[in-house]
Amino acid sequence: MIRHALLDAPTDSVTTLVAVAKDDFDRWRDSQTTAVRTWLERIRFKNDVGTIAWLPVAADGPTRALVITSSDALTAVADLPYRLPEGDYQLESEFAGADLERAVLGWGLGAYRFNRYKKSERNPARLFAQQGIEPAIRQLDAIALVRDLINTPASDMLPSDLAAAAEALAAEFGGECNVTVGEALLERGLPMIHAVGRASVDEPRLIDMRWGDVEHPKVVLIGKGVCFDSGGLDIKGAANMRLMKKDMGGAAHALGLARLVMANALPVALRVLIPAVENAVAGNAFRPGDIIETRNGTTVEIENTDAEGRLVLCDALALACEESPALIVDFATLTGSARSALGTDLPAMFANDDALARGIEESGRAVGDLVWRLPLHQPYRKLLDSKAADMTNSASSPYAGAIVAALFLESFVATGTPWAHFDL
Repeated sequence: MIRHALLDAPTDSVTTLVAVAKDDFDRWRDSQTTAVRTWLERIRFKNDVGTIAWLPVAADGPTRALVITSSDALTAVADLPYRLPEGDYQLESEFAGADLERAVLGWGLGAYRFNRYKKSERNPARLFAQQGIEPAIRQLDAIALVRDLINTPASDMLPSDLAAAAEALAAEFGGECNVTVGEALLERGLPMIHAVGRASVDEPRLIDMRWGDVEHPKVVLIGKGVCFDSGGLDIKGAANMRLMKKDMGGAAHALGLARLVMANALPVALRVLIPAVENAVAGNAFRPGDIIETRNGTTVEIENTDAEGRLVLCDALALACEESPALIVDFATLTGSARSALGTDLPAMFANDDALARGIEESGRAVGDLVWRLPLHQPYRKLLDSKAADMTNSASSPYAGAIVAALFLESFVATGTPWAHFDL
């Protein structure tokens, strides 16, 4: 896979990329030599965002290209890796500090391609900048891991493959990874993970990764790892099943964030829990109407086998709470309702702690990566009432699906444990 196309040192044949924000163009042009100003007039240069012009070269001087950018540092040069000819470029601009780091990050994001199964037609242009390369590479490696895992089809990303990816990540940073597989899930008290995944030819498993100093605050990341979701016996239609390789996107996010935590050596005792399953159809598949006891003893009546993500997460949440962590964050492609409410750009965020929620929201605004908090509206909890068990896994009402799913998960979070849930 093409991950970032960034250089940590300039090469001999580097082209200088002059990035000028549209609003600053007139001032920049007026500061240039007569030759440059005359050239821009001759080619009738228009300072529209994205416009590129090759500039006159002085004797023995570097090749230079002008590009007009937006004022948003992250997107300013993000489309250039494949718009510019192949080669090496160094950035000359008025970006500085955090803006320069964001511009470099944007370049790397634009350079990414998933080419495991199809050869890329060309290589991206490569960028060197005086600063911001190392922080950007750490972020880009984490983001590329998320993208690679999600883009890989289920034929090569079943629970065993996801476990192998987690084991490789732990080994890279000196962590440890233990995987509980198949019938051993029942012995360890993880019946829901077993029930949801037992119909697959690739056995269900719990991935349990640890890293860091145990004296540091305990942080647990949990990711929904449904590597393919047929819907189970409540089978999905073809159109809805087509993209279900992405149903392990929560696990991918948890592993990507774990990579970033470890790469930056943050002072936390990190634990990553991923229930990895395929929700398949077979004679031993769990059924609508089944009642299954979870790790913490709560009984759940299965209303719909296609609401399986919350089932595997509930065992992981209960397990995480047993060590009284300082923070739990879970990620899950849990409901279509969240996407219907907020679209594809805004992930829904739920939290049982207002200070935690404010911190996440403020951090998102600071870097232009917004989230939107939805309420844990307790009156909707009655929609999960069951006459035969402690609760059902899905409400019969079509409304507030993301909230109801979050309330289901909250039932397995210990009182007083700070928790945030992202419905991606």
